[in-house]
This record gives sequence, structure tokens and C-alpha cells, in this order.
Amino acid sequence: MADTAETTAAADASVAGGTASAPGAEPGTADGAGSRSAEKVTMRVWRGDENGGDFSDYEMPAVEGEVVLDVIHRIQADPAPDLACRWNCKAGKCGSCSAEINGLPRLMCMTRMDTLPEGEPVTVAPMKTFPIIRDLVTDVSFNYEMAKKVPAFEPGPEPEGGYRMQQIDVERGQEFRKCIECFMCQDVCHVIRDHEENKPRYAGPRFFIRFAELEMHPLDVNDRRELSHDMGLGMCNITKCCTEVCPEHIHITDNGIIPMKERVVDARYDPVAWLGRKIMRRSKPKSAVEAEMASED
Repeated sequence: MADTAETTAAADASVAGGTASAPGAEPGTADGAGSRSAEKVTMRVWRGDENGGDFSDYEMPAVEGEVVLDVIHRIQADPAPDLACRWNCKAGKCGSCSAEINGLPRLMCMTRMDTLPEGEPVTVAPMKTFPIIRDLVTDVSFNYEMAKKVPAFEPGPEPEGGYRMQQIDVERGQEFRKCIECFMCQDVCHVIRDHEENKPRYAGPRFFIRFAELEMHPLDVNDRRELSHDMGLGMCNITKCCTEVCPEHIHITDNGIIPMKERVVDARYDPVAWLGRKIMRRSKPKSAVEAEMASED
């Protein structure tokens, strides 16, 4: 019992002095990294603003279990306190910490350091598609402007007994509502990434699935097919690059964009539907946003 008490007292004293080792750590290490405590990792971080910049290298101690955002925070804490980056939840749910890590759009808070090539510099750059504000922070206001053009959910008159939906219709839209608006799908989409002139008339994959979510809702009476076409749906050549980078694993192309393309084609080119509208002298209803865009033209 005496030995146990002495051991406990020693451990308490060690914690109080700030030298406690994590479980499994080697003697003399304070970060639980064991033999990796002496190793270094080179972070190649882009520094600059809208006027230009370049990559700066920071050699940091490698700590077991860290994600890229952890290392960025350690860089901010010591060698570069003026480094700018955007983050919020650190749980992969806010979408704030999007960046290009080793050339691929990823969330910094969900990219583990031990999954990256060992012994090579880790390159962290801002998203290329959007204007740079400073360092890793980009101006994503383009996406908010596109969001304003999506007509809101508009249900029809409530029938006697209330609204009813089939479970399959409920589940169809649930997938699209998982979007955390990290805008990595927008970043990787070459239609806007490589062609700045496309931005005013190209909503991008994030908003194509928003159109799909509303258009596929059985209670919604607003017709967004024509607006989807006007917002560049036809420019998407379904390379699925947006699907590949989605951290929520939304099947953007297969379940959203392709079905929306089919609906737009039916509305614009289906001869039976066209003949029916001619005979009944009906046209597809337009949303307020759609009417405003038509008046601008």
C-alpha cells in the first residue's frame, strides 16, 4: 500500500509540474508521441493576400493523433501568430476550414496527419476558385449570391387531413440536406474553377443539389426546371469531381445533377409535354427570381 501511495503521489506531482506523460508514452515525452516526439513535419503554407503571395515553410514537431488544423493552430501559436485561417467546429460539420491539402480540396479538421505521405512537406493552400482575402481565407460570397437565386420551398394548399408524404420521398431529399456548405464541390468544379466568366450564370454543384432537393419534394408546387437551366445546369459535364471531394459523401452527380438534367430535358424538349401545354394553353409557372432574371435580359 505504501508503494502505491508513493506512486500516486509522484504521479500527482508530475501532473502539477506539467511533465506528466500520456498513457503509452515513452519516458521523458509530454505529448504521448513516443518515439515520434523527436520527429519533425514540414508544413508548406501559402501566405499572402489578393495582391499575391508565396508558400512559407514551417518545421514543426510531429505529434501523434493530430489533424492538419491542429498543426496550423500550433503555427499560429508560435512561429506565425498572424497566419489567417477560417475554422469553427473542428468536427467536420461547419465546413469552415476548407483548404487544398497537397493539391486536393479537403477539410483541415478531418485530414489526419498520419494519412499524408511521411517525410514529405504538407502543402496547405487556400481554395483556388475563390478570391483570396488573406493566407488560407478566401471570399466565398459568390456562393451566397447564388443561394439568393434559389426560390424557397412553396407548398400547395393544405388538403383535408393535412399534408402526407411517402417515406421514399422523405428520404430522397435527406441526402441533399446533409450538405455542410464547405464549398469544396464548388472549388473543384472546373466550369467555374477554370473559367471566371462562367460565375454569373453558373450556380455550381452545391446549388444544383439544392434545386434537386426542392424540385423532388412532392409537396412543393414551384417549378425550378427552367431556372436550373438558366443557372448553368447544362454546362455541367458530369465528371463527378464534386462527388469525389464531398466530405458528407453526397452523391451529387448521380442523385442530384443527372436527375435534374433529365427533368429539364423533359420540360424543354419532351414532345408530348410540349403538345399538352400547347393544347391546354399552359406554360410552366415561373418563380419571382426567374421572372426578375427574364426582365433583366
